[in-house]
Amino acid sequence: MKTILGNQITFLAVILLFSITESVYAQQAKSASIASKVVALDAEFWKAYNQCTVEDFRKYLTEDLEFYHDKGGLTAGLEKMLSLVKTGICANPDTRLRRVAVQETIQFYPLNKYGGILTGEHLFYLTEKGQPERLVEKAKFTHVWRSANDQLKMARVLSYDHQPASENSFKESLALSPEQLSRFTGKYQAPQTGTVHITLDENDPLLEMKAGQMQSKLYPETATLFFMKEAPITIEFVLDSEEKPVRFVVRENGKVVEEAKRLE
Repeated sequence: MKTILGNQITFLAVILLFSITESVYAQQAKSASIASKVVALDAEFWKAYNQCTVEDFRKYLTEDLEFYHDKGGLTAGLEKMLSLVKTGICANPDTRLRRVAVQETIQFYPLNKYGGILTGEHLFYLTEKGQPERLVEKAKFTHVWRSANDQLKMARVLSYDHQPASENSFKESLALSPEQLSRFTGKYQAPQTGTVHITLDENDPLLEMKAGQMQSKLYPETATLFFMKEAPITIEFVLDSEEKPVRFVVRENGKVVEEAKRLE
């Protein structure tokens, strides 16, 4: 009797386990399906954004849209958002801002009986008339997609942690010893910037440039050429016959914008 009852309990446990497993697999399959749809729709939305086909935005956004931007604050409502895009980034045909998602950072989180959340990082590239496209900014994003009437639309958009960026962000720096770096330290004088202090952070080790409220680390590209990661700026030290730095040249996007003479 006990054996029969024990077998029945075991059988029921197995049935329950299969039932739970099937439910989990079904939920995972559903989440994967929603994730693929959201990622595809998100890419379509940003394609419209990059091309400034503003009216195409509508089909991807809810009427009660809320857009949160760490610099611009809250924009509430679809119509207000469309108006902001028309009069802002898409107003001047000679200027375009292109948004690119950093694919390896994208993650999707399903929201039960609602939709899902898409998060990651994105980059913004600026094109101005007659100028090549350049990377200008990086940020993080969170998009809340709502499922209603068999349609997925963005209901909440968050873009935050905006920071200046440049192609230099992805450059590999050369490793120089504190001894190699220390020869560049000292005080320099520049016509526009004023007094510039070049110091050595021995903990990294890296050079640091300080001028007024501005402070930035300099990463070696060669033995005499350095770059800033947060901006398209390079600093090139010019040496005399004794291999001592006498001045440095500042270039932004390849163009000379400043020169500084060493004082001490």
